[in-house]
Amino acid sequence: MHYIRYAFLAIVAVAFVTLALANRTMTTVAILPGALADLAGVNPSLTLPLFIVIGGSVVLGLLLGFIWEWFRERSYRAEAVRARAECASLRQELGQVRHAAPETQKDDVLAIVEASEARTRRTTVPAVS
Repeated sequence: MHYIRYAFLAIVAVAFVTLALANRTMTTVAILPGALADLAGVNPSLTLPLFIVIGGSVVLGLLLGFIWEWFRERSYRAEAVRARAECASLRQELGQVRHAAPETQKDDVLAIVEASEARTRRTTVPAVS
């Protein structure tokens, strides 16, 4: 299984290096569009290789997706915490009931089986050889 993981990571690394070598040209990334930058009087921009822009966009998209999903699952996590607390409370209550009344632990089905076995033992006559 480790070999499959290493092979997959090697393929991803080769793909990333190939993408980086094919996209080495410098690209200017502007924060604001031209007309808005002229209106605001500032035009912050960066000049980076294209593969860094592509890689940064992928990483930023993944990060935003993870954060979005974390917020979306907040209600499920809160419900799980409530369910764990309720389960712990019920286990504690069950322990108290078992400790307070041990005779209630006997299973009804087992009691019926044991009673019928006791009756059959009394009614059967041992065979004489």
